[in-house]
Amino acid sequence: MKKKKLITVAIDSPAAAGAGTQAKLIAKHYNLFHLDTGRIYRFIGRMKLVYPKKFNYKFITKKINNLKISDLQSKNLLSDKVALTASIIAKEKKIRSLVHKFQQKFAYSPPAKYSGSILDGRDITSIQMKDAMFKFYITANVRVRAKRRYKEYKTLKKKISFNEVLKSLKKRDKSDKNRKYGPLKKTKDSILINTTKLSRKRCFEKIKAIMDRKIKP
Repeated sequence: MKKKKLITVAIDSPAAAGAGTQAKLIAKHYNLFHLDTGRIYRFIGRMKLVYPKKFNYKFITKKINNLKISDLQSKNLLSDKVALTASIIAKEKKIRSLVHKFQQKFAYSPPAKYSGSILDGRDITSIQMKDAMFKFYITANVRVRAKRRYKEYKTLKKKISFNEVLKSLKKRDKSDKNRKYGPLKKTKDSILINTTKLSRKRCFEKIKAIMDRKIKP
């Protein structure tokens, strides 16, 4: 029996550009397994904040080896402090190597019920899924991204000002783009999608049109 060809989608983006939302919509429409890779680093970041004395490579390895997808859905991973800690941790080569193995498992061997996989993060198109069928770089103006993230925080009833969110995003952008290992960058073969003036629906329609041209006979 011929093995079915998996649909593989790689998305990179700065924080709050809308990549996570689009990844979920794409995953649902094409029956793809979705992995938000940033949440893995957030999970490790939270471990550092919760268990500062225990936090070392051996401890992290054990946690990653026992990590379940459901662990990445926790609302505890959504704080600004966890996000910034995650961004710092993501600079470390040993941790990136550990996370890489976890990501590869789901990128190329998703559960059998899915037609493929979609990963979004910072180095998916450049390192994790270089040979993905579809590669997108989703971005937006930093103030627009800050407004979106601020709105999210208000919904979650988090006490934070817009200027604090803006400052935090700028700091994260700098950290993500300038780190030595796995920096955020647009690869030559990635399709640029700027969501600054695009609605969630319009952005999805744009991506869907690109994918359908290749998937449908």
